[in-house]
Amino acid sequence: MQVSRLTNRLTSTQKKFFAEVIGTFIVVVLATGSVVIDAKLGETLGIPFIAVAPFVGVAIGVYLFGKISMAHFNPAVTIGYLITRHLRRELLFYYLAAEIIGALLGSLIVKYIIGTDANLGANAPNYNFPLPVIFGIEVLASGL
Repeated sequence: MQVSRLTNRLTSTQKKFFAEVIGTFIVVVLATGSVVIDAKLGETLGIPFIAVAPFVGVAIGVYLFGKISMAHFNPAVTIGYLITRHLRRELLFYYLAAEIIGALLGSLIVKYIIGTDANLGANAPNYNFPLPVIFGIEVLASGL
């Protein structure tokens, strides 16, 4: 009952902000946490576990927050919604801030509670190629 009284006091923008923080948090914890848990267990759970966990996180987030914030949980999706005019420009800051905060909180939970057994973020570009080529391919791949 207390939660409903609190949510009734929030503005529409505040509800969207908190929905994006919590949804992004859930996705990051399940996505990165699945990789760490698999590494802790000697990679016995494998790719299916690592692939299904983010799906479950997104499904939970969409189910809980889809009607409130359209369940972006990713800055790329937010920019897509902005470009297609499904998101008002004045809400862009709130969405991006919420997604960054949710991702940082989720990453901290994974690091300090689940662990750091996996090499998350250990990818580095191959510097045998010129930096403009590396950057160009990254931009092209991100655009696709």
